[in-house]
Amino acid sequence: MRKAIAKSLGNSKFTAPDFSLNIEVDMDAAIASRKTINAIPDTKVSFNDMVVKACAMALQKHPQVNTSWTDNNTIYHSHIHVGVAVAVDEGLLVPVIKHTNQMSLTQIGATVRDLAGKARHKKITPAEMQGSTFTVSNLGMFGIDNFTSIINQPNSAILSVGAIVQKPVVKNGQIVVGNTMNLTLTCDHRTVDGAVGAQFLQTLKTFIENPVTMLA
Repeated sequence: MRKAIAKSLGNSKFTAPDFSLNIEVDMDAAIASRKTINAIPDTKVSFNDMVVKACAMALQKHPQVNTSWTDNNTIYHSHIHVGVAVAVDEGLLVPVIKHTNQMSLTQIGATVRDLAGKARHKKITPAEMQGSTFTVSNLGMFGIDNFTSIINQPNSAILSVGAIVQKPVVKNGQIVVGNTMNLTLTCDHRTVDGAVGAQFLQTLKTFIENPVTMLA
């Protein structure tokens, strides 16, 4: 597994001209919405599930990010398959949530838990780790506020998700205690320009800060 990881990430790092963009997201509404959703019996949604859902919806609005580069052209994918990086004892696996944009938050949550469990118990199949068009990597649970991931080729971009932290923020002209989260988007410059990546992050931020828009 380490050989496969080394080959894949080494190839990505040394062939893709990448750049990264960072944005801070207000998580107060997301925290409140998650608490309400999880109060429903037999329902469990994580903050990462909300990020994955928001990514799928943002990819619909910014198809340039949902692409792959070949030697001759850019492939625009008609489907949205979000890969979710999962840490296992031997390294890192990326289960893929097929047609993520067609799934509800609770469906995404159940699928991620199922695939992550298979990955950790070495029961995941190769087919369940193939076909991603975008990847999400979350190290927030380890207390990491901010980090930059290597693109999971042939994806054009990967999102790094940090921890939710409490800190002073300005709201309505007043300094109050708020909950924020840092997101870093690493892009392949062959397919995604800076302005496109920035617009994608702005859309992503809007969805996460207004969770009701993801429940429609």
